[in-house]
Amino acid sequence: MDIRKTLLWAIFTISAILLFDAWQQHNGQGSFFSKPSVEAQQASTAKDIATTNAPKNDLPKAAATASAPASAPTLFVPNKIGEIITLKNDVITLEIDTLGGVISKAQLTKHLEEDKSGVLIFERSKARQYYARSGLVSATGVELPNHTQIFSVSKNSAGNSVTLIAEKNGIRLEKVLTLENGSYVVDAKHIIKNLSNPSADLTLYAELVRDNGKLEESMFYATFTGPALYTDAEKFQKIYFSDIEKNKAKLPGTQQKDSPTWIAMVQHYFASAWIPSNSFQKDLYVGKLENNQYRIGVQSKLDALGIGQEKTETLKLFVGPQEEQVLEKIAPGLELVKDYGWFTILAKPIFWLLEKIHALVNNWGWSIIFLTMFIKLLFFPLSAASYKSMARMKLVQPKVLELKERHKGEPQKLNQAMMEMYRKEKINPLGGCFPVLIQIPVFIALYWVLLSSVEMRGAPWLGWIQDLSKPDTLFGVWFGAPIGLLPILMAVSMFIQTKLNPTPPDPLQAKLMMFMPLAFSVMFFFFPSGLVLYWVVNNILSIAQQWQINKIYGEAKKPA
Repeated sequence: MDIRKTLLWAIFTISAILLFDAWQQHNGQGSFFSKPSVEAQQASTAKDIATTNAPKNDLPKAAATASAPASAPTLFVPNKIGEIITLKNDVITLEIDTLGGVISKAQLTKHLEEDKSGVLIFERSKARQYYARSGLVSATGVELPNHTQIFSVSKNSAGNSVTLIAEKNGIRLEKVLTLENGSYVVDAKHIIKNLSNPSADLTLYAELVRDNGKLEESMFYATFTGPALYTDAEKFQKIYFSDIEKNKAKLPGTQQKDSPTWIAMVQHYFASAWIPSNSFQKDLYVGKLENNQYRIGVQSKLDALGIGQEKTETLKLFVGPQEEQVLEKIAPGLELVKDYGWFTILAKPIFWLLEKIHALVNNWGWSIIFLTMFIKLLFFPLSAASYKSMARMKLVQPKVLELKERHKGEPQKLNQAMMEMYRKEKINPLGGCFPVLIQIPVFIALYWVLLSSVEMRGAPWLGWIQDLSKPDTLFGVWFGAPIGLLPILMAVSMFIQTKLNPTPPDPLQAKLMMFMPLAFSVMFFFFPSGLVLYWVVNNILSIAQQWQINKIYGEAKKPA
């Protein structure tokens, strides 16, 4: 067996899988590495989502636009709005529309775009729809205060709190929205009072609505954008817009009291989530609205409410960055919106270590370098075994060529002769493959850590690298591709590694090995510079280790 062919095909297979996975997500399909759990798909309590589960009071239907292409339908924009109330602290600014009490805009003040404006999470415009809303519905069909009605602003509103009030058919809904300083969480207290309704069958709903527009990303990688949910029994589950479109989404059944539950909308680096209390029975729903908008919601079934009685349900609304330490303090499992897919068990400790290193060096670029060195040191014995095997293979390369020439056209005899030679030379033809394969899951987990961490966004390293989440563009943009120093160093390091490895006897295979550094460098031109920095450092350390081992084995074989 030729170890070089095995290793080459292993590298190409993994690369092809990663690229195809990114292409799938880029086109709105599911990911190999982050599918909903099997338990969530096969749970006996799962149910198909029907539009009848959603609150009855929906937004007005928008008029169809004949000129709009089917692939990009016109988004619904309300033809009227109420008074806009601003609620802000030092990290986020919110705009609340008194028409429905909808939180229609959320802008982060410490996470900036290239033009130095704050990142917009919620927004309602002709280009984008993303907002949070809540209200009451009744099983009897009686219209209650919901997101289609005008709320009045209470005189009690002041400072970091605003109170909105609406009444309908004898039921009053009072929303008290409070935003503490330094927090991305809105405390949304809903006080429901029965003023005169003799049969108050009430359900409180809270939902997130978003269009399915994808964020701008490279064609070589993609991250998940869409709804997600968490239940105590079935844990974290993502829902793809395409599944909602085809009515194939599966949801857990009714969640009982004292069962932690939340719903979310996830995008690269940021998320929003409604987190209800554990005081009421809860049902989850998703659905497609008019004009390319999708929603995910949670309904809290309120207890019977007699005339003169009131109930209070306090929800939390999170709108902010996917910072693990912050998220895990807000609600159980909320840190899972930063999704590492199948490699979470490896990725979480890797990110923990990366954070610890950053606490010492206070620079994410140097943290990546020191983390790479630590992982390389951790796998030193495995890497050494792999390089020793390659060094032995390189020394017997002339004998391999001789055997191929002697047994040309006789593959069975050639294999027997090669295995006999490996036995005499004490070479394990798989010795260079297994150590590499064992390390692959760790490297993929580290890939997702660096790709998913909002801490890399806007984080400088040194010199020309001022944002580790963006491609290196030291030499500008040529022919539509960013040209940077790190991808060029990546190609050079791969070329050196190719030269240090045994030369494949097959001319086509040899040319393919020489072409790989160029192909990978083109791909890495579009990757975040933090990821490329990791690969460059890893390659340099590998070259030093492999060169030293080759030197030792080369000198050992020299005649006295």
